[in-house]
Amino acid sequence: MEWTPRSWEGLPCTQQPVYPDRAALERTLAEIGALPPLVTSYEIEALKSQLAEAARGERFILWGGDCAENFADCTSPAIAARLKILLQMSLVLVHGTRKRITRIGRFAGQYAKPRSAPTEMRDGVELPSFRGDNVNRPEFTLDARTPDPVLLLRGYERSALTLNFIRALVDGGFADLHHPENWDLDFVKHSPLATEYQRMVDAIGESLRFMETLAGGTIGAMQRVDFFTSHELLVLPYEAALTRRVPRREGWFNLSTHLPWVGLRTSDPGAAHVEFCRGIRNPVGVKVGPDTTPEQLLATIRTISPEAEPGRVVLVARCGAHRIGRTLPPLLRAVRDAKLPVVWIVDPMHGNTETVVPTSGAWAGKSVKTRKFAHILAEVEQAFEIHRMEGTVLAGVHVELTGEDVTECTGGARGLTDDDLSRAYRSQVDPRLNYEQALELAMLIARRAAGR
Repeated sequence: MEWTPRSWEGLPCTQQPVYPDRAALERTLAEIGALPPLVTSYEIEALKSQLAEAARGERFILWGGDCAENFADCTSPAIAARLKILLQMSLVLVHGTRKRITRIGRFAGQYAKPRSAPTEMRDGVELPSFRGDNVNRPEFTLDARTPDPVLLLRGYERSALTLNFIRALVDGGFADLHHPENWDLDFVKHSPLATEYQRMVDAIGESLRFMETLAGGTIGAMQRVDFFTSHELLVLPYEAALTRRVPRREGWFNLSTHLPWVGLRTSDPGAAHVEFCRGIRNPVGVKVGPDTTPEQLLATIRTISPEAEPGRVVLVARCGAHRIGRTLPPLLRAVRDAKLPVVWIVDPMHGNTETVVPTSGAWAGKSVKTRKFAHILAEVEQAFEIHRMEGTVLAGVHVELTGEDVTECTGGARGLTDDDLSRAYRSQVDPRLNYEQALELAMLIARRAAGR
């Protein structure tokens, strides 16, 4: 059957909002379909090439951002803060891995989230679950929770604004390695990691000045970096509206993002989301969990990339610190033995979510979702070792983080405890690493990659 952007419609399709006004949805999709794309096919192909290099051990992937964006955070300070932490983490990783870093942000489109149940019950009232700002609104009222197609247009607009600002910053020299002080966030000056980070910055600065002395001028490539975008594929009508053919290129490109991915709930190789991924030319991420079987994984890979194209399939393993040693090796062996080229990424966040009950403070006695930094680090450490033992390449890391001084994950250099969570817990969905914890994780990965 010939693939089209709507060929998934006849297959089982989960995680889709139910729009009561179908005519309004179709009008909105037609409007989005007539608007300019958010990314280009040239950028998509450049990312695919870099992913293939990472799979060969020639690059390292840093993939991070918010668990879910919200419209209110489409502001210059919030966007710049996310950019700063990713730049600082990549600087640390360059120093430690001695490899080029590919930066992929969970931004400019991460406005939808999957839900374990289609509805939510409060005090005997049942309403649709909140599925993210481009589907409905978080307030627990019928009007707010009813999916509104106009929000898809608002999500497109904020994605475009975010991308425009990031590109302007990068092209304007914001990412210039000559001036890493531009990336500093005020509160990190008090971090226990500040001295070590400054030593890395100084070492890179000295090396850069030495290279430019030999070259007899400024090295222009050090004045800007590439940033790629990603988001989870959920609302398929929206993705289809931005999937197009382009001049002088074969096939269809999803031009809503560079790297779409499917989660555990939507990775069935015979269902709609994988069918959609089958026909687009983008690299595609696939979440891999502790219950993923080798047979299911191989079927998914072969469905998405029947020609076994390097850089096409990115496997994001999210097993959990206590299960990765048992569940990841069989998957690595199955893919390796089948000789399928994939890009392996570790996601140490999603498998380590837990609920705690603080004993003191503002949230004493209440259940709070969090993640322990020690478990996050343990999963990364084990992933490196498991890949080494299996003779495969760990190409990168995927983390949920923010440039804000939040208290959502416990542990780290400052030793945050359960009782600290209420101080600055801002996420509406999953707990994120704050700036210090994200930088500390990058430093520990850099040490591990350098063999220390």
